[in-house]
Amino acid sequence: MKNKKLALIILDGWGYGKHDNSDAAFAANTPFFDSLIQKYPNSKLEASGEAVGLPAGQMGNSEVGHMNLGAGRVVYQELGRINKSITDRELHSNPILVSAFDYAKKNNKAVHFIGLVSNGGVHAHIEHLKALCDAANEANVDRTFVHAFLDGRDTDPNSGLGFITDLQNHIQGSSVKLASMIGRYYAMDRDNRWERVKQAYDVMVKGVGEKTTNPLAAIKKSYDEGITDEFIKPIVLTQNDGQPIATIQDDDVVICFNFRTDRGREITTALTQKDFPEQDMHKLALYYVTMTTYDESFEKVNVIFTKDDLSHTIGEVLAAGGKNQIRIAETEKYPHVTFFFSGGRETEFENEKRILIPSPKVATYDLQPEMSAAGITDAITKEMETGWADFICLNFANPDMVGHTGVFPAVIKAVETADKCAEIVVNKGLENGYSFILLADHGNSEYMVNG
Repeated sequence: MKNKKLALIILDGWGYGKHDNSDAAFAANTPFFDSLIQKYPNSKLEASGEAVGLPAGQMGNSEVGHMNLGAGRVVYQELGRINKSITDRELHSNPILVSAFDYAKKNNKAVHFIGLVSNGGVHAHIEHLKALCDAANEANVDRTFVHAFLDGRDTDPNSGLGFITDLQNHIQGSSVKLASMIGRYYAMDRDNRWERVKQAYDVMVKGVGEKTTNPLAAIKKSYDEGITDEFIKPIVLTQNDGQPIATIQDDDVVICFNFRTDRGREITTALTQKDFPEQDMHKLALYYVTMTTYDESFEKVNVIFTKDDLSHTIGEVLAAGGKNQIRIAETEKYPHVTFFFSGGRETEFENEKRILIPSPKVATYDLQPEMSAAGITDAITKEMETGWADFICLNFANPDMVGHTGVFPAVIKAVETADKCAEIVVNKGLENGYSFILLADHGNSEYMVNG
C-alpha cells in the first residue's frame, strides 16, 4: 500500500432533498459544504432500497449505510432475509423458535414477544411480529403475550394507533394477547439512560404503568395530551379485575423480535445479563431469544438468525496492510463507526484506535443541536497532528439525531454545526497530509415535513 493518508467524514443523515420547505439541509447556511460542491468532484449516492441490500422502496438507515460503506459493496440486510424466511415458511420451522415454543409448552410457561410494532423496517417490522404470533398459534402455545414498543421515529409520530389496531385485528380469536405498550424512547434507549430503560422494564416485569382495558383509547388519550408514539408512557393492559394481563416472570420465554441490534441491547441487558440495583432492575432467569445477534458477549441468549460473517471490510484490509486506523464518533453513533462499519465485528482490528466522545445528556437533541461535534473535532485534530493514523473514519451525528426530532430550526443548527466542524477537520487534515472523502450514510435532515 502507498503511504497516503485518508479521512472519511460521514455527515450522518445529511441527504440531498427537494430544496423546498421540507429541506432543513438546504435551508441551513453551509458555506464550507457549498464550496466543496463548487470546487471538487462530487456525485449522489443511493442509500436506500436494493442499492444497500434492502427490499425495493425501503428507506435506508444509519446501520445499513455504515455497513455498506465499510464493506465497499452491497450488503444484504436482515429485513430482506427475514421477509424471505416468512414467505418460504422457514421461520415457522426455525429450530431456535421451535425449541422455545416446546420449552414453554413442556414447562407451562408463557411466551412474551417484545419489540417495535410498526412498519418502519429499520429496527423491526410488524409483519415479522404477526408471523411470530401465527407460529405460536400453530405450535399450540397456550399463553402468548405482546409487549409493544411504539415507534413514531421511523414512522409518522401518530401512526401507532393504526399499528396496534392492525395487531389487535390479527390476533383476535387467537391465544395471543397484548399485555403492555410503551414508547421506544424508553424501551429502545442506546445511550445508557438506564432511568428510561427502567420504565420499559417495570411495565413488562412489574406491571407498572397506566392501567387500561382498552389499548386504543389509551393511545388516543396520549395523543390528546400531546404525547406522540415515541414518548408514550407505560401502559398496562389489565383484566376486568384490574390485574395485568401478563408480566414477564422467571423461566418464561421472551422473544425480542427487533432485528437491528443497537437498540435491543440495553433492554436485553437489563432483563438477562446484569443487575441494576440503583434502578431496582434485576436480571431474570429467562429462556431468552433474539431475532439477530445483539452482542456476542451475551450469555444464555438464543439467536434465530445468526449473522453471516462479513469479510474483507476496509478495516480488515487496512489491518492486513499494516496500516493504522482511527474510528471516532459520539455515543449515539459509536456502534456505527465500529461494529457496523466493521461488518458486525465487535473487536478492534490490529492498530485500530477507537475514540468515543460522550453525547450530551439532554432529553431530546433539539435542545442541544450542536451535540458533541466540537468534542469530536478537538479530539481528531489532535490525532491528525501526530500523523499516526493512515485512515480515519469520523461521524458527525447532528443532522441525523436532531433530524429525528423534526424541530426545523434545531435541525438547521445541527447541519450548520456539522458544516463548521467538518471545515475545521478538513483544514487541519490538509495541513497534515490527509486527503478527504465527505459523504452521508443516509438521508434525514432534508425531509422534515410529511408529504
